[in-house]
Amino acid sequence: MSTQLYQEIKEFYDASSNLWEGVWGEHMHHGYYGPDGNYKLDRRQAQIDLIEELLKWAGDFDKNPPQDILDVGCGIGGSSLYLAQKFGARVTGITLSPVQANRAKERARAAGLDAKTDFQVANALEMPFADNSFDFVWSLESGEHMPDKVKFLQECYRVLKPGGKLMLATWCHRPTTASTPLNREEEQHLQDIYRVYCLPYVVSLPTYTEIVEQCGFKDLRVDDWSTAVEPFWDVVIDSAITPQAIVGLFRAGRKTIEAAISLRLMSNGYRSGLIRFGIVAGTK
Repeated sequence: MSTQLYQEIKEFYDASSNLWEGVWGEHMHHGYYGPDGNYKLDRRQAQIDLIEELLKWAGDFDKNPPQDILDVGCGIGGSSLYLAQKFGARVTGITLSPVQANRAKERARAAGLDAKTDFQVANALEMPFADNSFDFVWSLESGEHMPDKVKFLQECYRVLKPGGKLMLATWCHRPTTASTPLNREEEQHLQDIYRVYCLPYVVSLPTYTEIVEQCGFKDLRVDDWSTAVEPFWDVVIDSAITPQAIVGLFRAGRKTIEAAISLRLMSNGYRSGLIRFGIVAGTK
C-alpha cells in the first residue's frame, strides 16, 4: 500500500504544484482567520498569519530561536523559506515530489537563501538524517499523508535534539467514542477526501495526542483550530473558478481537476464538524 500511495502522492504534486503556485502562491496550506474565523483577510496574508500564530502558540521562539529546522512535507518551500528568513536558521525541507524539491531550490536561490536551505526528496517514515539533528521539527499539513502515524511521529522524535520542539498541524476527523463512532455517511465523506487528495486515512486529535505521548514527547500542547481556518476553503473555491485557474487545471490533468472540483468536500466537512484542524506541540 505504501509504495503505491507514495507514487500517487508524488504524481499528484508533480502534476499540480505549478498550478497551485500560480493560482494560490507558495504557501500550500490553510490560512488563519482569527480565533472565531471572522477576520477579513487576503488569503495569502491569512496563510502567513497561520505560520506566525502557530509559532506564537508553540513556544517563545523570539527569545530562543531555532537554528536547525526540519520542514516535513515542505511543498515548494513556502514555510521553509519563511522560517529561514525569520530566524536566520538553517532549514531542511523534505517532500516526495521531485518537482516540488526542485522548485523549492529555485525559489531559495531567487530569495538569496540557498546557503541556508536544503530540499530533498525523502520519505518522512524513513528520514535520511542522524539522531538528534534538529532543534525544531515543523510539519504543516503533511501528517494526513502519512500511512503510519506512529512511525511518522517516532521519526520526528528521533531526529530532534534533546530539548527540541515539534510543531504539528494536521487534518483530523472529529473525536469519537464507543457510543459516538463515525457513521456511514461520515465514513463515505472521508473516503472521498482520501481518494481525491491521496490520503491513506486521518485520525482524531485525541488519537494524535496519545501517539505523541507514547513517542516520548513532553510539555504537550494540543488544540483544535478548525473555526480559525474553516473560511479558507470558501476563499480557495472562489479562486478556483478564475480563467487562469481553469486553464491551469486542464494542463495539470485529470487528478488535479478532480481535486479542484472536490474542494467542497473539505468546506462541507468543516461545516458538519467531521473535519478538524488539529495542532500539537511537544518537546523531546
